[in-house]
Amino acid sequence: MHSPHSSLLIDDVEPNSFHQRLTLSVCIGWTMVGYIVSVIGVATIPIAGALDLSGNEQGMVAAMELLGVFFGGFVGGWLTGRFGRRKPYFMGPTIILLVSLSMYWVDNSHAMAILRVMSGLAVGIEYTSAGSLLTEFLPQKSRGARLSLLTVLWFAGAALAYIAGNTVLEMWGQGAWRHIMASPAILAGTLLLLRIGAPESPRWLLSKGRREEAERVIKQVYGPAFSLRNIGEAPVQTKMTFFNAIRAGYGKRILFVIVFWACAVVPMFALYAFVPKLFQALNLTGAMASYGSMAITLLLALGCLIATWLINFIGRRTLIINSFLWSGLGLLGLGLFPNAPGWLVLTLFGIYVLFIGGAQVLEIVYPNELFPTEIRTTAVGVGASLAALSSSAGTWLVPVSLEMIGIGNTMLVAAGITFSGLVVSLFLAPETASLSLEEAASLKR
Repeated sequence: MHSPHSSLLIDDVEPNSFHQRLTLSVCIGWTMVGYIVSVIGVATIPIAGALDLSGNEQGMVAAMELLGVFFGGFVGGWLTGRFGRRKPYFMGPTIILLVSLSMYWVDNSHAMAILRVMSGLAVGIEYTSAGSLLTEFLPQKSRGARLSLLTVLWFAGAALAYIAGNTVLEMWGQGAWRHIMASPAILAGTLLLLRIGAPESPRWLLSKGRREEAERVIKQVYGPAFSLRNIGEAPVQTKMTFFNAIRAGYGKRILFVIVFWACAVVPMFALYAFVPKLFQALNLTGAMASYGSMAITLLLALGCLIATWLINFIGRRTLIINSFLWSGLGLLGLGLFPNAPGWLVLTLFGIYVLFIGGAQVLEIVYPNELFPTEIRTTAVGVGASLAALSSSAGTWLVPVSLEMIGIGNTMLVAAGITFSGLVVSLFLAPETASLSLEEAASLKR
């Protein structure tokens, strides 16, 4: 008599308690990442006063995190491809724990810059290891929504950093900046405890020819009735490299991931970092500017939540095309009518941040779905690294652009970048909804 699970692929099972715990752990990891990247924004002023930092030193300290993420994406991709998902899965929060505790005793800008680079490195490792581990265990029907949720929780972590940081400063004064910079250690320590006992990805084990270990993990996670035959992937050792994958036909997908990710993050991070300055340039002041800034933040979170809900209903391709189209039109309106009434400025800005949520959540979904196990983490790492580099450059150029070409033309440039994402998505964005991980990564469909 055959087991009812004998022909059921693990991509088709119902999520179990293991999937819930893994999802929780990865979600807290993304919250930690949003928190640690953003916390410097709260502490910059008291740090500058305490350590007597010049404007140049303040900029250096702020930029070092993104520099670390740039290198961390490449390093994390290599580590996770070479040594498996599990070891780097613990490495990211361990580095953040040690770096955050070290922040408490930092006494100069150079030491802080080095620590910020190291935390950025850990962020890159977290992106590649945690995202790929979750992707390779999740059933197909849960994959899109749960991966999309990570982006929402990144922004939740960023908001938490500002709420917690400002609360600490109000309660204990400017000298409490050391506590703020050390606070990510709480999230990192919690993560390490949650991740105890996490198994290696059976898909990675199979890619290395370690069949017996893969079989044990499958039975541990899904039950004794499951085995290698339920994974839906040929249990053979392969030696595909990133450059071999490009030659094999994955070059278009890699180009798509790099371009769409950059087009999504460059205008968003650059504009969001200077909302007050942009509002001032758009003649939006007083209460409307204050409440408008709060509304923009809420709409950005709402856009990501709506996209997370929609992703399995309308599909990845439809979501990304509409995201770039409507958000680009919002920016185009701001570029064409920079002297519009305040209500119209807020409406157009709101359209942009609401609709760009679709592209934001797909930054995690698409790179993890479009590539085979052997190069998945490298592709994610390359995308994360170049996104960090391009968003850093874009953020640096916003005040320069406002001064040199004005607010209208700055918005038109942002719209042009967003519409570039639309064009590349129209030509290259595939549909991966309702596909198993192997089908989504295959070039044969």
